[in-house]
Amino acid sequence: MNILVPNLGSTSLKYQVLEMPSERVLARGRFERVTDYRDAISQINSGDVPIHAVAFKAVHAGKNYRGTFLIDAGVVAAMEEFLPAAPAHNAIYLTAIQAFRDAMPGVPLVAAFETEFHASMPEHATRYGVPAEWREQYGVRRYGFHGASHQYIGERAAAFLARPIGELRTVSCHLGGSSSICAIQGGRSIDTSMGFSPQSGLENATRHGDLDVFAVLYMMERRGWDAAEVGRQLTREGGLAGLSGIPGGDVRDLEAAAAAGNADAALALGVFACQVRKTIGAYAAAMAGLDAVAFTGGIGENSARLRSLCCAGLDFLGLRLDPALNDTGAGDRLLSPADSPVAVLALATNEELIVARRAFAILGDRP
Repeated sequence: MNILVPNLGSTSLKYQVLEMPSERVLARGRFERVTDYRDAISQINSGDVPIHAVAFKAVHAGKNYRGTFLIDAGVVAAMEEFLPAAPAHNAIYLTAIQAFRDAMPGVPLVAAFETEFHASMPEHATRYGVPAEWREQYGVRRYGFHGASHQYIGERAAAFLARPIGELRTVSCHLGGSSSICAIQGGRSIDTSMGFSPQSGLENATRHGDLDVFAVLYMMERRGWDAAEVGRQLTREGGLAGLSGIPGGDVRDLEAAAAAGNADAALALGVFACQVRKTIGAYAAAMAGLDAVAFTGGIGENSARLRSLCCAGLDFLGLRLDPALNDTGAGDRLLSPADSPVAVLALATNEELIVARRAFAILGDRP
């Protein structure tokens, strides 16, 4: 079975066509700084490879869809219901679902939700201090996202270090246009930085990250804004863009501006790194120790400066970077000295592989 996995991020689109169950990659491609997703989808090129199914790394459909499902009216309705919680993501995937239905009528479409990996989190890590009705009737809880990436990184870190995954305590740092961190103990997610929505946790490129909700209510009252206007500002003008004043909030642009003396860009990078450091420390406490920290995503894999800032001052946890290893090399690699108690890794994630495995598990070996 050949499964096309289009991975639509907040600023990018990459895809793979995988032959399952062999997991052989038949085609792949990537588009950066995407603004028109329907146009990018139309440029996906699988060559002469027939496509038997399309599997999406879908984002948010609430408590009843924390898994992998054939896309039907119920899945689409749930994604539409949670559109206000994930406007920058669900809208993209709803567009993509319709685009592929139009382009490939009759081909099965599968949604492998990002929240699936985090369904293992203990109850104390998922609950907010909100009225019970919010939680029980409307599903307000911590869901977590980037699940396919964190799952892959947890498995890859164990394989890279040649250690049983069941004994490993790993902090997975998925850092890119959209960023989150996950505490992985024994191969299972036990906590993660994103919560009810992908807007929470670390600052993202244009999305705000953690924010006191009463600051939002205060601004709505002072300026007379409605929910739609606040949502627009916080998803398009917040995050690293809001901190730096640089439209788009792309870390490559921020690093170039900081190197040229832009103090706001440098501060934005410092704020981001500080949040990563604090979260690594918190997750070491949650797991009663730490064996590995893995950096992945466009920033995590490629920015030596950000990795250095994120690890600064964490020696007390046994976490040390080797400057020479951090500044050079490519591919999956160790960034810490051989005698470091905590291994620091740069690993390329493979969300598409996790999604293809999940889709194949529910589709079976169709022709």
